[in-house]
Amino acid sequence: MITAVLLALAGLVGLALGGELLVRGAVGIARLAGMSPLLTGLVVVGSATSMPEMVTSVEAALAGSPGIAWGNIVGSNIANSLLILGIAAIVAPIALTGAGRRDAVSGLLAAVLIFGIALSGIGSVWIGIALLVAICGYVYWRYNHPRPAIDEVEQSGPEPTWAKSGILFLLGLAALVAGGQALVTGAIELATIAGISETAIGLTVVAIGTSLPELAATLAAAWRGQSGLALGNVLGSNIYNLLLIGGVTMTIAPISIPFELVDLEMPVMVAASALLVLLCMFASRIGRWLGVLMVAAAIANSVVVLS
Repeated sequence: MITAVLLALAGLVGLALGGELLVRGAVGIARLAGMSPLLTGLVVVGSATSMPEMVTSVEAALAGSPGIAWGNIVGSNIANSLLILGIAAIVAPIALTGAGRRDAVSGLLAAVLIFGIALSGIGSVWIGIALLVAICGYVYWRYNHPRPAIDEVEQSGPEPTWAKSGILFLLGLAALVAGGQALVTGAIELATIAGISETAIGLTVVAIGTSLPELAATLAAAWRGQSGLALGNVLGSNIYNLLLIGGVTMTIAPISIPFELVDLEMPVMVAASALLVLLCMFASRIGRWLGVLMVAAAIANSVVVLS
C-alpha cells in the first residue's frame, strides 16, 4: 500500500515538474524558430501542457489498462470544466466577452464525438487517425481565425538560447515519461488494493494529477486578471485532451473505450461542456458563487465515482 502511494505521488511530482520544464523549453524553441505568439500558444503551449495526460494515457493503454487511459481523458475534461475553472473563478471572477464561444462549441462537439465512439464499442487505428486529423483541422482553423482575448501568449523574459531550451525540453520529456510510468503503476496497485476499478482511479486521482499544469496556468491567468487566457486554457485543453490525446491513445492501442464510462461520466463530461457553451453565450462572467458551485459539483462527482 505504502509503495503504491509513494509511486503515485512520485509520478504526480514527475508530471508536474516535467510539464513545467517541457513547456518552458518548447516555448523557448518556438521563439528561437521565429514562430508567432499565436502559433506558439495554439500548437506548442497547447500540446505541451497536455503532455502529462498524453504520456499517462498512452502508458496506461500500453499496460493494458484502458480504464485508466480513457478515465484520465474524460476525468481531466471534467476537472478542467468544473474544478479548475471553478477554483479560478473563486480566486478572481472570470469575465466572459463571447471570445470563447466558438472554442466552447468545438469542445462540446468533440465531447459528443467521443461519447458516440464509446457508445459504438469500436476501437480502431482509423478512429485514432481521424481524431488526429480533426485536431490538425482545429489548429489550422483557429490559426486563421484568431481571438485576441484568448490567443495572446506572454513572451516576456530573457531571450532563450538553443542549448538551454533544448536541455529544458529533454529534461521535461524524461520527467514526464518517468512520472507517467510511476503514476500508472501506482494507480493500478492502488486500485487493486482498495478494490476500486481502474476506471474510477483514472477518473479521479490520475485525472486531477495530470491536470496540475492546467490548474497552475489557469490560476496564474485569473490572478493577473487575464480572463481570456484563463478561459482559453481550459477550453483549449479540453479539445486537445479529446482529439489529440484520444487520437494518439486510440492509434497506439486501438481498443474500445471502456463502456463503464458511458453510464455516468461521459454524460457528465458532455453536460460540463454544454455548461461552458451556455456560459459563453449568455453569461457576462463566472462569479465566485458560481465557481463554488462548480467546485462542489466536481467534488460530488468524484465522491460518486469512488463510492
